[in-house]
Amino acid sequence: MGEPINQFDGELAALQHQRTMEHLNTSPVTSALSTIAEAVEEFGIPGVGLIAKALKSGQTPVEKVVEQLENGAYAEIARIRKDLQGQDARLNEFETRLRSQEAKSAYLGAVLHGLRTSDPRKHIRLGVLTVNCVYADDLEPERLDSMMQAAVELKEEDIVLLGNLYKWQEHILIEKGMTPDKWFSDIQQAHKQLIESGALKQQDHLRFRSSYMRLESLGLIQEIPAINNHYGVGFEVYALLLEGKKFYEHVHEIVVEK
Repeated sequence: MGEPINQFDGELAALQHQRTMEHLNTSPVTSALSTIAEAVEEFGIPGVGLIAKALKSGQTPVEKVVEQLENGAYAEIARIRKDLQGQDARLNEFETRLRSQEAKSAYLGAVLHGLRTSDPRKHIRLGVLTVNCVYADDLEPERLDSMMQAAVELKEEDIVLLGNLYKWQEHILIEKGMTPDKWFSDIQQAHKQLIESGALKQQDHLRFRSSYMRLESLGLIQEIPAINNHYGVGFEVYALLLEGKKFYEHVHEIVVEK
């Protein structure tokens, strides 16, 4: 995949090298998945035996999932390394974190979530998300699991919509001294500016209604009461939440501080 990653020998790199040397059925990821499947099967959950057998026989998309996850991960690692050129201390910190036990657990979690979809774009998204969470040291297991769930369940158009909300509301979430009343007022104003900018037409807003529902169900945005909403049906007000801000930054890209 181009220039080798400087001193990067984490789990993803090991898996990438192993693919060229041995069958995936003996790789750490597949072994771990087989162990999980067999453990669950032992407790009598119907159908899990099929998963264990499929993993052992190679009749699964595991190899492809790992490959696509790595494509996203290595592209993001390369971007971050480029942005950190000349900042040796931060680069070394990043690469040390890539080899940490917390990062390895995140890689395995990404593969498990990746098995839920056959969409290569979502696998790449998971790879990007995982590396950016490692970079930001945002690896709290419960939050990471929620973000990986969102990476798998959201459609491309959902991410586009989240990006629109991020563009117009991100500044609100980082403003100091924010009070509930000011937050509510600022969201209303940002919504008004978004509509009047022409970035979101009514037909688009109606088309995005299911996207709003998915984003809200995953805790990334929240519908709030509109004040004098004279724009009509389809222009309900949605607020970007902190989890939505973090998620968008992780799947879009982390802005590396200079």
